[in-house]
Amino acid sequence: MQRANKILLGATLALAGAGALNTNAMARTVIYADIEPPALRVETAPGPRPGYVWVGGNWYYDHHRYNWRHGHWVRERHGYHYVPSRWEREGNRWRYYDYRWDR
Repeated sequence: MQRANKILLGATLALAGAGALNTNAMARTVIYADIEPPALRVETAPGPRPGYVWVGGNWYYDHHRYNWRHGHWVRERHGYHYVPSRWEREGNRWRYYDYRWDR
């Protein structure tokens, strides 16, 4: 019985570690584009939804072209404020910063 518990604990820790590595890898993804992004589309945000924040639509760059991502709800994080995504010019190209939560 003790051996089974040790194996279960080891597997749980390994999976938890793999999940943490995956999250960190996603947080470091950087997207650059050589073409200026199109103007944002006008979206009508729905009325307030308790416990959630509306993330407005934005352009993402994939396979050398921009695609529109529609707005959606994300769960609110208490103690943090929402910072929207944005594109910024860096030299002769554009860099994408995904939305985030700051303290």
